[in-house]
Amino acid sequence: MLHCWFIDTNYNEESFFVRHAYFLGTSDPYKSLKTTLKTEINSEAWAMLKSDTFRPFNRPSTGRIAVKVINHLGDEVMKVFRA
Repeated sequence: MLHCWFIDTNYNEESFFVRHAYFLGTSDPYKSLKTTLKTEINSEAWAMLKSDTFRPFNRPSTGRIAVKVINHLGDEVMKVFRA
């Protein structure tokens, strides 16, 4: 089961920088975060993060895009794509 996925839209092959973050699942993945922060979170902004479709972005200057996926067990995998 996929838990979350992240995109570095300008991957430099040295470090992964999360530029897009998405969280999946049937439950509210932000409930504990809201509790921890003790604040209200913009529901429209968070709704964009619970998605299996990425938001558009410009062609990277590095020519590479990296996608990191983490499952519910904490296992992760990363794949780099040429743009």
